Amino acid sequence: MGRNKTIEIVARIGVFGTFLGHGIAALFVNSNWIPLLTCYGFSVDNAKGLMPLIGMLDIVVAFIILIYPIRIVLIWAVFWTFMTALSRPISGSEWIEFVERSANWCLPLILLYLQGFPKSFPSLFKIKA
Repeated sequence: MGRNKTIEIVARIGVFGTFLGHGIAALFVNSNWIPLLTCYGFSVDNAKGLMPLIGMLDIVVAFIILIYPIRIVLIWAVFWTFMTALSRPISGSEWIEFVERSANWCLPLILLYLQGFPKSFPSLFKIKA
């Protein structure tokens, strides 16, 4: 197995763990995360209602990236984890909270790099062989 393949497998496991763990926590409506949604304009009730849906989506993303890391899902993972990390300082936490979560968005970014950044719309739905 080549070095890049080993890095890819480790990164896929890391992204899987991140999304699975956060997905399970969101399914049970982690009350600590409500401000992370309300800082983007959602009401508390909307945040509580959205959290289980976000949790289910996170779990789906976790398994897709573990089994078949499609570029469009990797792009979503980078965007989502970056925005959730950014929600910490936006919601009033210290900036270090964003920095501390840099691995959450860097791992899917590494996978996207290894897959090759998409150059066309159809390539969003492919994985590198």
